[in-house]
Amino acid sequence: MAAIATTSTTAAGSNAEAKLLRFALKQDAIGSGANGLVFLVVAPIFGSMFGLPAAFLVPVGAFLVAFAATLLHLAGRPVVNRAAVIAVMVVNVAWVLASAEMLIAGWFPLTGLGTAFVIAQAAVVAGFTGLQFAGLRRA
Repeated sequence: MAAIATTSTTAAGSNAEAKLLRFALKQDAIGSGANGLVFLVVAPIFGSMFGLPAAFLVPVGAFLVAFAATLLHLAGRPVVNRAAVIAVMVVNVAWVLASAEMLIAGWFPLTGLGTAFVIAQAAVVAGFTGLQFAGLRRA
């Protein structure tokens, strides 16, 4: 009986119940993976466009590709692990906060396009997090 109670608190429902959650995870994976691949392939070009050093974009790109793979794996599981989704949301919130800190503290000499990009991607990540939260509540 205790195993059943533990499973219900750590897993997020069946496929039908977790439809929004799976959608949110997959969209986050697509966005993260696409950004990560672009960062890896054209870091020097993006660096000059945005005012970000390529040495910063390459490890961020590698992280995003790995994060995207993790999200796809999580979304494809028969039962979505609630604790893993909460960890994803924590990472996303940390990303948004780090983006704000980057702008406020002036870590890099961002161009106008770079500032717009940092704001836009932080807003998108916040949106993914909101969808994940809503999906987690429904599942």
